[in-house]
Order: sequence, then structure tokens, then C-alpha cells
Amino acid sequence: MPLPPDVIPPASAEIEALLTASAGARVIIESIEPLHHPWVLRAHLAKANGLPDTVIVKSLRPEGYGLRSAEELMRCEHAALAFIADDLGLGLVPRLHAASPDSRLLVLEDLYPRTELAQLLRRDGHTPALDAELTAFASSMGELAAASAGRAALFNSRRTALGTTTDRLGDWEHAYTGLWQNGLAQAAAFGVPLSAAAERDLQAAVAELADPGPFLALTNGDTESHNFLTGPGGGRLIDFEGAGFRHALTAAAGFAVPGPDWLRVSGPSQIEAFRRALSRTVPEAEDDHRFGYGLASASMVWVMMRTERLTTLDARSHGDDSRTQLVALLESGARTAETNRVLPHLAAWARSTATVLRHRWPDTDSDTTALAPYTWRAR
Repeated sequence: MPLPPDVIPPASAEIEALLTASAGARVIIESIEPLHHPWVLRAHLAKANGLPDTVIVKSLRPEGYGLRSAEELMRCEHAALAFIADDLGLGLVPRLHAASPDSRLLVLEDLYPRTELAQLLRRDGHTPALDAELTAFASSMGELAAASAGRAALFNSRRTALGTTTDRLGDWEHAYTGLWQNGLAQAAAFGVPLSAAAERDLQAAVAELADPGPFLALTNGDTESHNFLTGPGGGRLIDFEGAGFRHALTAAAGFAVPGPDWLRVSGPSQIEAFRRALSRTVPEAEDDHRFGYGLASASMVWVMMRTERLTTLDARSHGDDSRTQLVALLESGARTAETNRVLPHLAAWARSTATVLRHRWPDTDSDTTALAPYTWRAR
């Protein structure tokens, strides 16, 4: 796979020097192969000195995303992997073999032959075996949240030690709880404005996420099935560039409402697995109302974030899967709120907006609950 002109891969000598310093003995690289992103490489070691035969090398990407620069994404992943392994003592993530002082180069455990859970779901559909893997994924996220709850200061100290300024520590959290405003504006412009009561519900949901209390815990910021590798040796969570302390139930919402890849997700058994793991250290998770309110809040704020695509999707051609996905997302968000008996006016807005879209986009007028769980959204 050729590298884009704006991606300069690290030289073998640079990686060898980093590994040699870490291992305390000479390490020699035999070959390097690019993987799914040009800034992620697999290095084959000819002389490993106690290291495995292959390692994953992650280098600086061409640009950042969200509110984080490319450099900050690397610093955050460096801090998160060290925090999870060394401070929390969890084996849920790839081992960090070495890192450059500026975090621009990370050498990680090669998790092959594990495979992305999303890839298996896309290939095989929602089989009983993959349902068990989804449950393992949910349990892993819940275990991480349980172990990290109450330890934000320690994680933030790792980030600042690596060069993150204090005014950047909450950047991802502000982005998550701020992007809903784009959806609010888009809904009004599209002709489906929120009522005053629905907007009060939305503000209450945002307030829940902004002040999670005992539910404040570490998530990787993108807890979707493409960031869980499954296979021999057990599953692993990956991609902590967007890691941060936020409401734990933002990590569970992806089992209640579909993320970008899916038209429908599976739901209750995974949410219960997450809840069971979280409640080990966060007893408030056992309270049906508190847990349900947090889950519905995270789900409905995600719905509002995706609502910013209304005008874009309206310009798409008949039969575009993204239209169906938005209808399914609105209806699954409403179901989550209704099931937990919270945010009634916001749920009613989501239901009525889905009805409006079904009339405007006749190709979406079908029973979204009849879709098989983990039906892939065509791009």
C-alpha cells in the first residue's frame, strides 16, 4: 500500500533505536509493512531480545481530528495505555513496548491474529458466537470504567507530564457535549424544531453528561466494535487517541442506539454486561433510575449530534442507507428514553421527527425494528 505524500513513515533505524533503548540490548528490524492506516505499521524483528517477533508502530498522523492536534492524539494514547496498564493493572489494551519522549512514535504489542469485531459482524452478521463477543466487548468497557472511576486526576497528571496543557484536558468532553447544538440548529432550520419542553429535556441530558458525578470514568472516546479486537487470548480494546474521563454511559450508549456503522444494534444483554462490570466499584449503577437516566441522556445527546446531518441527507439520492439510519437512530433514541421512563418530551420529538422524515423520504418508511441487529450501513 503506497503512502500518501503527507505521511512520512519512521525509518527503521529510528524504531530500532527506540526499541534497543527500551530492551537494553540491540534490536534489529527485518522489514516493515503498512497496515490499514499509513501511520500504523507492523515491524518484523530479526533480532528481538525478549520482544515478540512483530510489533505495531504508530506514528504521527498527517492531521488531528476533533479538538485535538495530531500531537495531542499521540500524547493522549501514550498516557492512556500507560495509565491502564501501570496504574489500573488491566490487561485490556495492547502493551506499550516503547515510546519516544515526545510521544510522536509508539511501539505497541501486535494483537494479531485478533480481528476487529466490526469486521466479523459485517461478514457473518449477528450470530450467537458474535453476540458473546459483543458481550465481552461491553464487559471490557464496563471493567475499564469500574477500575478508572475516581482516578481522573492520575490520568490527567500523565497527560500533563507528556506536554498537555491544563486548558486542553477537557477538550474532548466539551466537544461531545457541545456538538448537540449543531443538531438543535439544524432541526429548527429543517422545520422540525424542538418544543420548549423537549429542549428542556435536552438541556437536562447535556447537564447529566457534563456533571456525571460517580459515573465519571475513562473511555476511549470511540467505543464502537471496530475498536475491539477479538480472537485467541481474549479481546482487547484499542485506539485511545480520543481517551478521556467522561460519563461512563457514553461508552454503553452504542448498544442502545446505532453508531455510524450500523442501522440497528443488539441492546439489552450487552448493556446489562456493562452495568454489571461497572457496578463493582460504582454502586449507583445498580439504581435503575440513575443508570437509565444516564444511558438515555448519552443516547439522546448522540441522536442530537447526528441530527446535524439533516440537510446533508436530504440532498442524498433515493435509497441512501444513511437516511434510513437517521430514522432508526431517532426511533431507537426514543425507545431508550421511553423504556427508562425519562426525557419524555425529547423522546416525543424524536418520534415525531422520524415520522416527518418517513413522509419526506419514502424509501425510509419501513419497520426499523425488523432489521437484523448489526446490519451494516452502506457508505
